[in-house]
Amino acid sequence: MRRVALGRSGIEVSALGLGCMGMSEFYGPADDAESLRTLAHALDLGINFLDTADAYGPFRNEELLARFLAPRRARVVVATKFGIVRSADPVARAIDNSPAYVRSACEASLRRLGVERIDLYYAHRIDPAVPVEETVGAMAELVRAGKVRALGLSEVSARTLRRAAAVHPIAALQSEYSLWAREPEREVLAACRELGTSLVAYSPLGRGFLTGAIRSASELTESDWRRRQPRFLDAAARHNATLVDGLAALARAQRCTPAQLALAWLLAKGTDVIPIPGTRRIARLEENAAAVRLVLSTEVLAALDALFPPGAAHGDRYAPEGMRFVNT
Repeated sequence: MRRVALGRSGIEVSALGLGCMGMSEFYGPADDAESLRTLAHALDLGINFLDTADAYGPFRNEELLARFLAPRRARVVVATKFGIVRSADPVARAIDNSPAYVRSACEASLRRLGVERIDLYYAHRIDPAVPVEETVGAMAELVRAGKVRALGLSEVSARTLRRAAAVHPIAALQSEYSLWAREPEREVLAACRELGTSLVAYSPLGRGFLTGAIRSASELTESDWRRRQPRFLDAAARHNATLVDGLAALARAQRCTPAQLALAWLLAKGTDVIPIPGTRRIARLEENAAAVRLVLSTEVLAALDALFPPGAAHGDRYAPEGMRFVNT
């Protein structure tokens, strides 16, 4: 597993990270023992970049990672996030970017993770009521206090990124980026490169849809969050499944899986694009990690671009309550 720079922070991370959200919530019942085995195997494979957030669980995902980190802290780069405030209603969300909340959320994450310093601290979503300069200013204080190594933002526009970077360097911008979510290519990726910011691509496999293993929400358990997401529903899912059929055909020609081809397409964008596919299963982890070894020809890349041009996928990326927090 090769290492790449995380922005200009001086931190090196694996070219492929591991999204840990699904280990605790959203994608069916959790199995902590299985997740801990997968985390250990990820490190054996050279994957040292782990992504979590206080909102996952909520809180349980950070607590799970604490159990894994305790004897391995020096070998792991851990990223967590603040800003999404959960309530008793599992669907309800609020955003808090106030400086006071930044400080209190950081202290809580440090305690749950059992670490003295967070390697990469993201604002999970942006609150339009709080100027981003105030939020990043409070985050920068955490860096000066030695509680955080580097700062990140998630799902922000190029304009918001530039405003934030004028206050403090932004090591990473995390946004959904994949064959069926190419919005960062409009402006965000260029702004990242202008500022020396890595683009961390979450949901690089379209929340599992691009693997070909899922064709509609009806195949998912009742507790699975994807049952409410537009791209998994009805006519949108049927259309999107035809796109994945084309991806599978291209993958067969390359003697790889659709997931590996989708990840290799992202990795070919440059070392400043770092996918973080999520899984709690070792078999899927190994499949994803093997994508780093794939080298795609210009012809294959062109075929993928033709199959998945911007806007090819039908349905919004999130249900309405989620889309309203997307700053892009």
